Amino acid sequence: MAIAQPLQAQGSGDGFLFKQPDVSWEVRGGFDRATAASDIFSFVTDQLTVKRGDFSSATLGADFGIRLSARFDLVLGVAYSGSRTRSEFRRWVDQDNLPISQATYFRRVPVTASLKAYLLPRGRSIGRFVWLPLRSAPYVGVGAGQMWYRFRQAGDFVDFQTLNVFTDDFNASGWTWTAHAFAGVEVSLSPRFVMTGEGRYTWARGPLGTDFVGFHNIDLSGFAMTAGLAARL
Repeated sequence: MAIAQPLQAQGSGDGFLFKQPDVSWEVRGGFDRATAASDIFSFVTDQLTVKRGDFSSATLGADFGIRLSARFDLVLGVAYSGSRTRSEFRRWVDQDNLPISQATYFRRVPVTASLKAYLLPRGRSIGRFVWLPLRSAPYVGVGAGQMWYRFRQAGDFVDFQTLNVFTDDFNASGWTWTAHAFAGVEVSLSPRFVMTGEGRYTWARGPLGTDFVGFHNIDLSGFAMTAGLAARL
């Protein structure tokens, strides 16, 4: 009885679990390349020393997965990406021949629900009590939700009608609908822990509000490549 150690064996064995996991937690991080395709980005990159690539940034996210069937999960997720870029006007300087400088901030926080489909079985059951995870399991998925966003410019600017330099803080933020599609693979590190690699494209656009009159909706889309660590429960 002393050798058997039954309390430890009830959780997992050598390469297997005593039941198929019902939920999972994942933390992932990587890089989110912003599409930055709307006219506000064209204006900013033309007038200021900013490149479209400056709106791309690192991203961090968390997912909670609920098993629906052998091949499908419902995944609730949240992620964050944000950039801050210092810049100045390309063709204008102030009266002392100094640069007219400002900072541009771009933030995106999607809160989503997704349907995740495994292309191969995640594991196999042996009898009634033993579940063996496979070494790797590719998957695809789609989802939708709401995205909070902020586009902000603070600093000094040129009034193109009077050519006066003024200080201001332009801000646009709010919530908008978003959709996404993704594909990736899970690699089992142990019966309970999984390493993931994923590519995800997100579609979203949102209004800029009264601080940016004359511009169309801002493009919030982007493609993210992430790696993560998940725990099966």
